Amino acid sequence: QVRVVESGGETVKAGGSQRLSCAESGSPARDFCMAWFRQTEGKEREGVATIAGDGTTHYEDSVKGRFILSRDNAQDAQITMTLQMNSLKPEDTAIYYCAAARGAYCYGGLHSAYYDSWGQGTKVTVSP
Repeated sequence: QVRVVESGGETVKAGGSQRLSCAESGSPARDFCMAWFRQTEGKEREGVATIAGDGTTHYEDSVKGRFILSRDNAQDAQITMTLQMNSLKPEDTAIYYCAAARGAYCYGGLHSAYYDSWGQGTKVTVSP
């Protein structure tokens, strides 16, 4: 496991944008698949997007074309992953979690069980 910490969640109006960041430290950056998940009360945690060590991304259908995921492996022992969220909708309201899994490729995709390192979450609220 590695330590991951999210930041950036806040309240924004529908149609607006927001950027979330996740910092990972403790292991060589390119050795990890990183992902964002989100969860609302009473619902299961759902995958939003993944990014492999080489920068390959995969998005859940509802966020395709609106969210952009990127990562910076420049520092050998730290990753900064950024989720740029555009055209936000009220249904995007959730607690967003950063997750990491050892392995340069995201073989587990958007399945939460694949990831063994999780942040505390950051809340995103999109008002109508």
